[in-house]
Amino acid sequence: MAAADPDPALVAFLDYLHYERRLSPRTLSGYRRDLEGFLAWLGEHGVDDWARVDSQHVRSYAAGRHRQGLSPKSLQRHLSAIRAWFRFLLREGGVRANPADGVRAPKVTRRLPHTLDADQLAHLMDLPGDGPLDRRDRSIMELFYSSGLRLAELVALDLTDMRSSDGLLQVTGKGNKTRRLPIGRFARQAIEDWLAVRPELACANETALFVSQRGTRLSPRSVEARLRQRAIEQGMPRHVHPHMLRHSFASHVLESSGDLRAVQELLGHADISTTQVYTHLDFQHLAQVYDEAHPRAKRKKKSSHR
Repeated sequence: MAAADPDPALVAFLDYLHYERRLSPRTLSGYRRDLEGFLAWLGEHGVDDWARVDSQHVRSYAAGRHRQGLSPKSLQRHLSAIRAWFRFLLREGGVRANPADGVRAPKVTRRLPHTLDADQLAHLMDLPGDGPLDRRDRSIMELFYSSGLRLAELVALDLTDMRSSDGLLQVTGKGNKTRRLPIGRFARQAIEDWLAVRPELACANETALFVSQRGTRLSPRSVEARLRQRAIEQGMPRHVHPHMLRHSFASHVLESSGDLRAVQELLGHADISTTQVYTHLDFQHLAQVYDEAHPRAKRKKKSSHR
């Protein structure tokens, strides 16, 4: 398992993730980095065969990385990659058991995501200018907030994803799963404004909804940089990034509706526990829901008899 020579089984696993699981290049890169780190650690500890790895090796590796300062969240990601890797080896007959099963990272302290309130968002979206880039950036921000997209989902959008007879947006999310999302009227208008000038920038036969000044599909880094710059220009009080707009979307919809399952579907979360981070409803809203919904909390209507 020399680091200089890629392990054939590891290459096969990454191919499986790419071609069968259809994971994004960014996710694949994370798997590769985490597993190569584990592979290097095994080599340093004299383990030269995947079949010899046991749960104690995995625990020692996790404990060592934790002592080095790796956060619980990052450690969870490492262990998830190792677990998936051995699950693949088990399926292929390379090992007899999964040594990562039962090994858990320290509990992650969940912090509430940073969000913007409605007034801040309205100010952010109120971009000056009517040039192609102004229209593009405005439509990108409106769509992030309107539909709660992930950054990778937004840059992957094609023109055909907008041409839906039912007026919904088709999005391909994690694990190549598709979902259909509503588009708010502000976002729809902003996109129509952008589509009117898109031919001025887009290369011939370019299918991407959002393109760069070079006329090709906009990259995730470019979107992040443009959003950061636009927020600075608008005098926003904190660093604004795409996920903050997604967080704001989820938080505002949940606060207004209280429907956690609907927000889960809109966000494309496989597990509702991921969505529950947005349940920081204020007490006043919770009390109102309780008063209206609980049979013994409902106040009796005042009698009309005097």
